[in-house]
Parts: sequence; structure tokens; C-alpha cells
Amino acid sequence: MRTGNLQLVFAYLRLSNEEARSGESSSIANQRQMIQDYCHRHSITLVQEFVDDGYSGGNFDRPGFQDMLRQLRDGKANMVITKDLSRLGRDMRESSYYAEQFFPEHGIRYLTIADHFDNARENVMAPFQFAMNEVYLRDGSRKVKEVLRSKRENGQYCACPPYGYRKDPTDKNRLTPDEQTAPIVRRIFERAAAGDSSRKIALDLNADGIIPPLKYRVLFRDDFSPEGAARASDLWNYTTVKRILKNPVYLGHTLLGKSRKVSVKSKKKVSVPQSEWAVTHDTHPPLIGPPLYEQAQRNLGRGQRTSSAHETIRKSIFSGIAFCARCGHSLCSCGTVYKGEREKYWYLSCTHQRGDIANRCDGVRIKYADLMEIVRHDLNQLLLLDDAQAEALARAAAENENGADEIAARQARLQQAQARLLTIDKIITKLYTDNAEGRLDNDRLARMVEALEQESASHQSVIAELSQSLPAPEDTEERFRRFFALTKQCSHIDVLDRETLLTFVERIEVGPKQFADGRRKATHRNTPYRQDIRIYYRFIGELTTQSEQKLESSCNF
Repeated sequence: MRTGNLQLVFAYLRLSNEEARSGESSSIANQRQMIQDYCHRHSITLVQEFVDDGYSGGNFDRPGFQDMLRQLRDGKANMVITKDLSRLGRDMRESSYYAEQFFPEHGIRYLTIADHFDNARENVMAPFQFAMNEVYLRDGSRKVKEVLRSKRENGQYCACPPYGYRKDPTDKNRLTPDEQTAPIVRRIFERAAAGDSSRKIALDLNADGIIPPLKYRVLFRDDFSPEGAARASDLWNYTTVKRILKNPVYLGHTLLGKSRKVSVKSKKKVSVPQSEWAVTHDTHPPLIGPPLYEQAQRNLGRGQRTSSAHETIRKSIFSGIAFCARCGHSLCSCGTVYKGEREKYWYLSCTHQRGDIANRCDGVRIKYADLMEIVRHDLNQLLLLDDAQAEALARAAAENENGADEIAARQARLQQAQARLLTIDKIITKLYTDNAEGRLDNDRLARMVEALEQESASHQSVIAELSQSLPAPEDTEERFRRFFALTKQCSHIDVLDRETLLTFVERIEVGPKQFADGRRKATHRNTPYRQDIRIYYRFIGELTTQSEQKLESSCNF
């Protein structure tokens, strides 16, 4: 409580990490000694110290400062002292607010020792002092950015080491494999390449008692505050596994600059366009090779599940690959059993046909065996091409690549994928709302969200591909050469399996059945129809010579 002219003082001490590294004389110990000496000389009672060690002056969201404000509001002191104005903060507007408005309005005298500021008297030079402190802040930020940019351009790793690596003891700007966690990273990629989902990999790691990345940092590597350590989970989740699987750092490449701060005064970060990322190849020992990485990427989000224990379940190899050409939703297995026949009544059907869905799809459906045979036949046709025919196909594709029709088709596919992504985001938000309000149980929520995320990953892959500028003819021919290098791996496909499909095919779009005379439905079992099947191959996309597979058959449903 304030009594008469008794001066009860709070001392505020602050030092940022950048100032500490630069070896300035503003250390916490120096600030403390200066304030204690001042209080002793002027017979001032020093009630308490508030310290923010390692906090920038760019904003006032600091624990020590906020605690001091709470106690000032409770009347526990009537004076605040700092070494100089920069210790209060370097943000010109907020520093001026606290020094010249907040403190006086609350009856608090604020003074600094080194630059002689005192809000009990006129401070003519104060605006310039506040401004110069902000100039220092901005200049320091610029210098840090320049250093980081230089390090990135030279392939130096200037960030927290990712899981599986640690800083090289002989060179802090280089990564070296962590003997404890590098085998876990390899295990994750091997399981993903073999077809395990991110969720299953996470469950297996938890079952084996493997410590997750953040918890590993808390226990064995980095210094965390008690609050930060408390946030570290003991369990893996599929998001953590996906983050590892998508990171090219494990190929030996340095990728930095994916995000940046909104401003020098803000902690908020925003994403940086991929074209502006700093990527440097072969900067440290890789944990995995390119073939394993690429196979894991192809399986990521494809939703392949091992269901060998359930022989009655139809196991589609087209999960995450086959989509409805009308609405963009994925196709899933459906069908029935009649007189012991399973394969004959097995279909792939659009997931967006339920009656309770707004703007539901009119329905795309295809017999599973028909799609298997179409893709197998189309692949075998490509495998039969000799080198001269493959080169001719590449040249023809290069000439056609930049045509107006091709551009329009790509634009349409891009818009369709983008629209579907927005819809998926809305659906997921609604699902979590239903779960919070008790209309949807946790298990069903997890299954539905996982399926939507798998579909989202596929659409994102399409968007990333189509968002790129149209390749030059020589780039097109190179992509064709990469594809036909894959075809050298086999000469003929007798039975199409999941691994072969993923090796060659990126996406399949199935169109609706087209009946004679414009009819929308079959009138009897043997009504003939046509159906478009569009196959998009790895590297080369859709082949114009093969693009519209016409399935001509009779309805047998």
C-alpha cells in the first residue's frame, strides 16, 4: 500500500537473446547492479524485481512485464525503474504508451537511469528516444534476416534439428544423424512405402513405446520451460508421422524459409510461397534414398489398409486413386453377394450419392473387374511400345502440351479440385461441431476425418501439379523419358496389383454411364451404355491417344 511520500519501487530487467549474443553491457546482472546502486543512493525501497531474460523488446507479451502490471494495478508499488528506455521495450508506440500514459494515469512514477527519462517532468527528447529504440529493433531484425539468408544460400542449417538429426558437434550449422532417432525415421518411411497408413504407423510406434519427437526434445535434447515441457505429448499421432514423411530433409536436402513473421513486432507467422523456399541439395547425410521417399509419397494419403484378417472384405487397389469425374469425390467399394458370387457384383461407386447430402452427385458407378481390365490393358499397350514409338509419343505430347484445349482442360480440373478442397474443409468443421455437441462419436469422427484427409491429399497433389506453369516442350519430353524408364521394369502385366498401379498411375477419373437416346437410367439389364475412363499417369499425366477409354457394355445390375 502507498503511504505518504514513501517510494516503493519495482525494478524491471530485460535482455533479448540477440543482445546477449552480441556481448552488450546490458546483461541482467549489470542492470540489477545499476538499479540497486541507484535505489541505495536515493534511499528508495526496492520491493521486487521482474525479469524477462531472453525476450525481445518488439512486443510486450512478456511474463515478467505482465506480472509487474498486475501487481501495479493492485497498488503494491508507486515507482518503476529500468536501466534505460530500451529495457522497457523497443516498440515506439507501446513504449510511449506505458511510459507517458499508463504509468502516470495509475499514479506510477517511471524513470530510467542511463538516459535520464522521468515521467514526473517534461521529456522533450523522449519521442526521439522511443524512435531510435525502434530503429535499433528494425535494424537488428534486418541484420538477423541477412545472416539467415546467407546461411540458407550456403546450405547451412539454421533452425532446430528435425527428428532423426542433431547438430554436428564440429559444425553447428550442419546436421548429422542422431543414432537414437534416425532408425525410427527409416522405420516410418519403410512402413509408409509398404502401404501402412500414418495412423497405423503412429499406433505401432506407441505400442512399441517409442518416444515422440517433441517429448524426445524435452527429455534428451533441448531446454524447455516447465510450461512448454508440459505440452509435450507422450504419444505419436498421425499428423506427426505425416510431417516426417513429407519432409525432404531426410533425403539430405536443406529446406528453410517456409514461413515468415508478419512483422518485426509480431510473433504470428504466415506461409511463404513454395517458389520462395530456400532449398539446398546434398547438405548433410541422408537417412533414406529417393526410391523409398517417392514410394512413401505415393502411398501417403492413399488410405491403403491391411485387412488380411477379414477375408470377406473386398480389398480395392484403387483407394485414393479412382475418382468421380462428375463431382471429384473418391470412389469406394460397394456391392453384394449373390449365389456365392462376390467378384461379379463388386462395384466402385461415388461416395457423394447419399440422400442426406446437399447437391448430391447423380451417381458414377463402375464394375470393379471392368476398371481393372481397362487399366491393365492400357498399361500393357504402353509396355509394348519400343523406344522409337515412345520418343514419337513424347514429341507429339510436347507439341500438344501448350494447346488451347489442353490449357482449358487443366484450368477446369484445377478449379474442380480447389472447389472440392473448400468443401472438404467445411465438412470437417461440421464433423467436429457435431462431435462436440454429442451427435457424432469419436471413433466415427476419426474414420470420417481420415477418409476426408486422404481425399484432400489427392486433390492437393493435383492442384500442385496443375498450378505449375505449362512445361516447355523439352521438359515434357524429359517427363516422358522418366515414365518410360519405369516401363522397362516389366514387360507384361497379367494381374494388376496395388504396387504396380502406384508405380505407373497417379489418378483415374470415371465418368457417368451414357445411355442411348440421352436416357439417364437403364430400362432393362442389357441396356447398352458408354462410360469414359480417364487415366493420368505418373510424370506424363493423361495421354491424348489413350485419354478417353470407352467402356461399351450392357447393364448387369
